[in-house]
Amino acid sequence: MQTQEILRMLRLPELGDLGQFFRSLSATTLVSVGALAAILAYWFTHRPKALQPPCDLLKQSEEVEDSGGARRSVISGGPELLTHYYDDARTMYQVFRRGLSISGNGPCLGFRKPNQPYQWLSYQEVADRAEFLGSGLLQHNCKASTDQFIGVFAQNRPEWIIAELACYTYSMVVVPLYDTLGPGVIRYIINTADISTVIVDKAWKAGLLLEHVEKKETPGLKLIILMEPFEEALQERGKKCGVLLKSMQAVEDCGQENHRAPVPPRPDDLSIVCFTSGTTGDPKGAMLTHGNVVADFSGFLKVTEKVIFPRQDDVLISFLPLAHMFERVIQSVVYCHGGRVGFFQGDIRLLSDDMKALCPTIFPVVPRLLNRMYDKIFSQANTPVKRWLLEFAAKRKQAEVRSGIIRNDSIWDELFFNKIQASLGGCVRMIVTGAAPVSPAVLGFLRAALGCQVYEGYGQTECTAGCTFTTPGDWTSGHVGAPLPCNHIKLVDVEELNYWTSKGEGEICVRGPNVFKGYLKDPKNTHEALDSDGWLHTGDIGRWLPEGTLKIIDRKKHIFKLAQGEYIAPEKIENIYTRSEPVAQVYVHGDSLKAFLVGIVVPDPEVMPCWAQKRGIEGTYAQLCTNKELKKAILDDMVRLGKESGLHSFEQVKAIHIHSEMFSVHNGLLTPTLKAKRPELRGYFKKQIEELYTISI
Repeated sequence: MQTQEILRMLRLPELGDLGQFFRSLSATTLVSVGALAAILAYWFTHRPKALQPPCDLLKQSEEVEDSGGARRSVISGGPELLTHYYDDARTMYQVFRRGLSISGNGPCLGFRKPNQPYQWLSYQEVADRAEFLGSGLLQHNCKASTDQFIGVFAQNRPEWIIAELACYTYSMVVVPLYDTLGPGVIRYIINTADISTVIVDKAWKAGLLLEHVEKKETPGLKLIILMEPFEEALQERGKKCGVLLKSMQAVEDCGQENHRAPVPPRPDDLSIVCFTSGTTGDPKGAMLTHGNVVADFSGFLKVTEKVIFPRQDDVLISFLPLAHMFERVIQSVVYCHGGRVGFFQGDIRLLSDDMKALCPTIFPVVPRLLNRMYDKIFSQANTPVKRWLLEFAAKRKQAEVRSGIIRNDSIWDELFFNKIQASLGGCVRMIVTGAAPVSPAVLGFLRAALGCQVYEGYGQTECTAGCTFTTPGDWTSGHVGAPLPCNHIKLVDVEELNYWTSKGEGEICVRGPNVFKGYLKDPKNTHEALDSDGWLHTGDIGRWLPEGTLKIIDRKKHIFKLAQGEYIAPEKIENIYTRSEPVAQVYVHGDSLKAFLVGIVVPDPEVMPCWAQKRGIEGTYAQLCTNKELKKAILDDMVRLGKESGLHSFEQVKAIHIHSEMFSVHNGLLTPTLKAKRPELRGYFKKQIEELYTISI
């Protein structure tokens, strides 16, 4: 068939007439066609691209040969566990010096006053002040040795980091103290670690330390250094009990006049003793070396190196306690690459204001804060239409996230999510969460709404901070990622709870250069935590998923975390509450996705009617069990006993359900030895527990 015939059939101009055809086109049409072509070309070159995972997401870990079922990261690059990422950064001292070198003496530590912009100390200023402070400590009878423990009792602020670096510059060891430990615990730590010098931020904390000395409870404490001004009366009070009080500036001035050359530590030297709050008894001091911390954050770098590597222009907002290793490890990553760390004003209520002023790119958080963000967003969608639109937009973005596209410039961001992103400063590119699990619904929504990469890790102080981490590109929820390249993970049978490694379940054990050296002066607990082969037994129960990721499913002992990361020992609390006169049995329940405890209470059938009558409440046992006024009276009495017994507020139940039938062997809620069967109780009262959390929100 001839070309002309084809064109006629298509009702198009013949070849000879094409010139006339194009000449007949209007200029407007040509412009429109050109614009369309330009739009298509722009879309093809600028269309969002899916993030490329660093490994096959269907195989994120693999079994180590001849290891008893241990698994390792497939990103590790070899059979050897990762000990460091940079040859010139194998200690925390070298980590900071590397940042100093590559930053070009750029800004390092930031702080602000109310309604003011951030002010910055440069890397060189921080390094100089650390050397001066360290030299000043040596002038005040401290030793440049890993036997020298220095207490730091302060909220997050630049001076905290300067004090820490001063210790590292002269091979001393940092021992963080923090308010929630309570005065008795602070006394215990000072004595256990033989701390003679404590650096504090506030005068009232110095006064608290002096009380212990005055009572002859901490005879070894000789020097208190204050970051902020203090009255002469406090100094005189110190003199009377043999404690010298000096300002941090005065000690730095002394060190500048008597400067000593740095005495850098080695990777195997102790860097920090981090006391864990625990649940019963005295806290345990986890001994972490410089090599432990470097190995842990090097594992993080290895996993993320091809996707979201730290940069010199990165900015981190610091508000999570520096006394915890999670915050310290993330900060170390920033310092190592010459980035900046800006500190919040000290009031969590002003955090959003601080973030808008700082515009951070890295945002370490705990699940409780993510839950608050999620709840606040949906509380503002206060009509059915607004909520439907928000959920519709989130689903559209979640579909992009599932395909690997993470961005903050879609039409849905413009219409719905840009204000949420602006509330965090508008520049966040990475969020890291840990300390407790995150609800899959919350994590999925925020990954979409915030338009940045959100990573979840799992670990504990004893393995420095993390031992598993989300693989970039795996934006699914319900697991804590694969092993970090710095450690192996294996599961071991837990016969008493019916968890078997043959089914891919068991207690999570960790081994590698990020695992701690033991508990300070505590061989018994060290032996329980570390076996003869160097495996750390975490006490958490895990399950391997088909993709090689780990899911946390239970706790070996009846201890769990709340959403804010606080450990709870429910049996201790139950023993206190059963001393309440009308209470016969009680089951305390907590959820790592929730911020508080609830309880199931069985009143004593013989005692409760009389107890209720004294409060003007009449009725049969069955009627009393449904009486709201009586339920409140029982809860008040339980909380009273909890306070008298020294329970923290997070250890107190916030709501209870009254159950009229006793827990027993017959109904399957007690063991033959009359111990509570906690998994069965949790399942039996699932509906009531859900209602308690719903009512109490």
